[in-house]
Amino acid sequence: MRLALRGEDSNAKQDGKGNSMPRRALIEKRPWLLASLVAGISFWFAKDSHLPGLYQMAWKGAGVALLAVYALTRHKGADSRTIAAVMAFGALGDVLIELSLEAGAAAFLVGHVIAIWFYLRHRRAVLAPSQRLLGLVLALAIPVIAYLLPADRAAAPGVGLYAMALGAMTMTAWTSSFPRYRVGIGAVMFAVSDLLIFARMGPLADSALPGLLIWPLYYFGQFLICTGVVGELTSPTKPQS
Repeated sequence: MRLALRGEDSNAKQDGKGNSMPRRALIEKRPWLLASLVAGISFWFAKDSHLPGLYQMAWKGAGVALLAVYALTRHKGADSRTIAAVMAFGALGDVLIELSLEAGAAAFLVGHVIAIWFYLRHRRAVLAPSQRLLGLVLALAIPVIAYLLPADRAAAPGVGLYAMALGAMTMTAWTSSFPRYRVGIGAVMFAVSDLLIFARMGPLADSALPGLLIWPLYYFGQFLICTGVVGELTSPTKPQS
């Protein structure tokens, strides 16, 4: 986790022996990020509890909603408001999906469209052919795999349509100017999490694996995306917008 935060503030506080104090810096400078981590990690342990539904929905939405607050407070500008909007629609999707898969998917879809537009505005100036090819593979493979997963073939077209936006979001994040091993990997983790949801509608219906992996892949994917973008925006060499 320290690696995910390193790009945001290279001037960590020093103690008397010259050692950095990332824990104190996290509490003092990034309380919203710490609160998000607490909510996001603790939800994984509480999701199968007997906590009343409304409380559990609020707990679930809090992790990513607090990432939106973190983005807004950490950097002032149009780009930080945009990534905060992506996180906000993700948090809305987290809550709505507990009521209806379609309603949750609609909220996530809006977030994907905003993210695609955002990443296209921040295209990487020079892209290696191998990375361009990988981006194309992500854009094509994600919707194809998603379409093939549901056992109920009547659900497949809707799943495939949503996954087209998911694949495009993943591709544009991977090929954007933001740190690939934070924002790009975070988007891939988000996509794998969604594919596990669709797999639970088909070949993994009786497997415990989706229940174990869906939330951590999704939450830490969003965490990497948000901190990667914000870290780049707050970098001294990054033009402010």
